[in-house]
Amino acid sequence: MTSFRRHIGVDYSGAETPNASLKGLRVYAGEADSGPVEVLPPPSPRKYWTRRGVADWLVEQLSRDIPTIVGIDHGFSFPLRYFEVHQLPTDWPSFLDDFQRHWPTDEDNTYVDFVRDGSVGNGAARKGNARWRRLTEIRAGSAKSVFHFDVQGTVAKSTHAGIPWLRHIRQHMGEQVHFWPFDGWTPLEGRSVIAEVYPALWSRSYEREDRTGDQHDALSIAAWLSRADHNGSLETCLNPELTPPDRVQAQVEGWILGVPGTIRISAP
Repeated sequence: MTSFRRHIGVDYSGAETPNASLKGLRVYAGEADSGPVEVLPPPSPRKYWTRRGVADWLVEQLSRDIPTIVGIDHGFSFPLRYFEVHQLPTDWPSFLDDFQRHWPTDEDNTYVDFVRDGSVGNGAARKGNARWRRLTEIRAGSAKSVFHFDVQGTVAKSTHAGIPWLRHIRQHMGEQVHFWPFDGWTPLEGRSVIAEVYPALWSRSYEREDRTGDQHDALSIAAWLSRADHNGSLETCLNPELTPPDRVQAQVEGWILGVPGTIRISAP
């Protein structure tokens, strides 16, 4: 028995503006009994998804009475050091509001770089350091800091572009959707879930075929979620083995689904 009837993978992009048609923003979805297929945006002059379009589509889909899990590949929160330096409360809803006030990257015609260079918002008051890493990034091994801009494989721009849209979804959905792990480690039965993912953990397990890298990452997310749900390992991944202090920290910083909690050292 699976926990979810649909499995959705979103390969995100922090390029351009919220209303820009982005070739790198891809969505794949699968039903419980079928493999994932690409979901194309509604017909319009724009060929590809926009960040606003994906957020509104997710609100529409998650409003249906179909238990769904969505994996999105950008950071959902920041390292604990960020909260300490800026003297912020360590609850996620407050973080979302504070971040959007300073980094209004969900506003029309707003690039992430506009906030970075000071022409929009007040990003200077909420800066981070590329040396600051979340516990889950450390445990994942190769995951980069959410503040590590302008390097290959960076997640910083997509994180800074995507967090306000998590807030948008939460404002529209309320308690209908469980944002993991901020709303708790164990979602209520029948509740849809949105979780942070890192497709590099799984993409090599699936044949690339004729897909672009972005398409393949989105497919890998949806395919892994379905497989883990079917074989029972998803339940374990949703409740990683963490020490009590690490668990408290992770509920502030977020956690990448599928990253182990405790690093096990084999006996010699």
